[in-house]
Amino acid sequence: MKVRVKLIEGVSFVGQSESGHSVVMDGPPEGGGRNLGVRPMEMLLLGLGGCSAYDVVHILRKGRQQVSDCVADIDATRAETDPKVFTRIHVHFTVSGKSLDPKRVEQAVKLSAEKYCSASIMLGKAAEVTHDFEVKEG
Repeated sequence: MKVRVKLIEGVSFVGQSESGHSVVMDGPPEGGGRNLGVRPMEMLLLGLGGCSAYDVVHILRKGRQQVSDCVADIDATRAETDPKVFTRIHVHFTVSGKSLDPKRVEQAVKLSAEKYCSASIMLGKAAEVTHDFEVKEG
């Protein structure tokens, strides 16, 4: 896998993926940025959310569960001093669908966290990563 990050101006960068997609990253005004894009550390959390939500939906649909929506809300805490690594990350899934089995949702979340989500497992080497879920009809 290869990606490229290129300076635009100030501390704004464009990230280009091997799959042909781009994203803008920028710093806060107090750091010389203009708030034109997500912060790089936010990008890490977005990657974690995308990776784990993908797994949960994929596992449930493979098990013939009728998933209509999946939201991963992530709350993270960073260290106070440099390097300001994540020390705690909590992922809360809200999974919606028709007649979803909560036990299967629980199992999908567990499989993602412990076996499939590379981002969660990698970040778990530096931070305490926890997960929970709720199921909604719809």
